[in-house]
Amino acid sequence: MNLFCVCFKIKFTIALYFIFIPFFLLGLLTHSATASGAVILQYHHVSTETPASTSVSPQQFEKHLRYLKDNNFNVVRLDHIVNAIKNQQPLADKTVAITFDDAYLDILTQAQPLLDRFQFPFAIFINPALVGRGSKHYLTWAQLKQLADDGVIIANHGYNHDSLARIPSGLTEQQWLKKYGKLLEKAEKIIATKTGQNWRYFAYPYGEFSQAGLNWLKKQKFIGFGQQSGAVGLSSNLAALPRFPASQPYDKLTSLKDKLHSLPLTLSIDAEASRYIYRQKELTSVTFTLNDDDFHHRLLNCYITNLGKQTIHWESDNRFTLKFNKSLPVGRVRANCTVPSKTHTNRFYWYSHPWFILHNNGDWYSL
Repeated sequence: MNLFCVCFKIKFTIALYFIFIPFFLLGLLTHSATASGAVILQYHHVSTETPASTSVSPQQFEKHLRYLKDNNFNVVRLDHIVNAIKNQQPLADKTVAITFDDAYLDILTQAQPLLDRFQFPFAIFINPALVGRGSKHYLTWAQLKQLADDGVIIANHGYNHDSLARIPSGLTEQQWLKKYGKLLEKAEKIIATKTGQNWRYFAYPYGEFSQAGLNWLKKQKFIGFGQQSGAVGLSSNLAALPRFPASQPYDKLTSLKDKLHSLPLTLSIDAEASRYIYRQKELTSVTFTLNDDDFHHRLLNCYITNLGKQTIHWESDNRFTLKFNKSLPVGRVRANCTVPSKTHTNRFYWYSHPWFILHNNGDWYSL
């Protein structure tokens, strides 16, 4: 073989290398972006003497923490996840944050000793007006300050515990948002004064919000946290980040394991169902558009609160409609869609969309 042929083959090989490598790296980056996500857990009480629906026993809570430790989960502070989404920086696989709503005393007496043993950070969303009443069931400002000094995130759950979505009689929505905004800012200032922290993180009381409320929260430069399920991804809405409730009856490890291993499913919802508040029988179907492809579409399943599994009607390769088999029940309703991943064995993509269904006359359901 002459020198020309040898040189040509070398140049050709190098050229193929530089053509192939960028596409290979692009594939890795695309896959990494698809898989990048985190799970945020939501707790209230860690106790056997408080309402079951908002409680997990200390023994069961320890099992949760042990599972996270033994299975090499990356348990981080809440701001680590928020900053990653803000800056569009991929999250390490199996990233988890632990949060508590309401400043209950048992967070200090029962939860913190266990969390400290496992060296896991956590966050507490508080209502300054409730803390200020001095109830024996709530943490004091001195205790919250000590927790803050120890690295616990102390964030905003509203001045009182009023739902953002429920407009008081005699007020327009804009008047209510203005009033609520003043109280939210008041709560933020009190938290800053008492604890030295100012995160502008807000967990919606009862997990309730409206589209106007979400838009308003963004303008106020707050990060919002809901109570709908689902993994958090880089495309998640920073005004309504999902959290998995981990109190009873969702405290069993058999079901919590799947949630902890879940990946963010990116769906967009059509305008007809994109509002969050409807009267009963007003919403009868919903259409979603898929923005991921690391799964077989035929394995997608969607469930509606109290209605069970829904039939999926495919409109195209990436659009599907759920025509509800019954009227949505009055109350807090979720559409939960899950599908197993092609590339991550035994792991599911998970998406949840919340609706708040009022009575036919427009009255809210009781809490």
